[in-house]
Amino acid sequence: MKILMVLTSHDQLGDTGRKTGFWLEELAAPYYAFKDAGAEVTLASPKGGNPPLDPKSNEPDFRTEQTHRFEADADAIAQLAETVRLDSVSQADYDAVFYPGGHGPLWDLAEDKHSIALIEAFLAANKNVALVCHAPGVLRHVKTPEGAPLVQGKKVTGFTNTEEEAVGLTRIVPFLVEDELIAKGGLYSKGADWSSYVVSDGLLITGQNPTSSAATAAQLLKQLAE
Repeated sequence: MKILMVLTSHDQLGDTGRKTGFWLEELAAPYYAFKDAGAEVTLASPKGGNPPLDPKSNEPDFRTEQTHRFEADADAIAQLAETVRLDSVSQADYDAVFYPGGHGPLWDLAEDKHSIALIEAFLAANKNVALVCHAPGVLRHVKTPEGAPLVQGKKVTGFTNTEEEAVGLTRIVPFLVEDELIAKGGLYSKGADWSSYVVSDGLLITGQNPTSSAATAAQLLKQLAE
């Protein structure tokens, strides 16, 4: 079993002067869910190399057993330092793709033609696509073979407007994930803020927030085993 994980290369939080990137728990929890299930994991990002970590995700309040495990794992750290370039990967080499969030993807992956084409290729090949937290926002330009928005009529979730408001970034992000999924015709639903909530609709699996990372990965593994 081979799983591709796609991380952001974007490190600027709008024009605030603050740093962003990928959210550590959203990488670490799925990474070990997949590894512990015997999967071979490949990490990719638009620019390749070492993707930017959102520094906030490494603060004490947001550390978990799995983030500690990742940081103590020399092999994982070495792999993270050498992510492959997104334009060099093909869905043919993988069984599924998983997108961790963090705010970074809203700027780069949401607009990245290689990411858009890759997601469309995975789905066309009848392979699962899973995304968590802000990462469902990268679906905004993904289309069905008929040219309709991918999420139109599909059950989806993602970072909520109230969660974005709670972290004070409503006016900083290029778009709000909840609003965008609804605008594209998605059948958006959500759980309580900061609770684990995952939605599956066919090949598409989405999780609401960092707390949902492990459950989103578990759902992907469940569907891969079916």
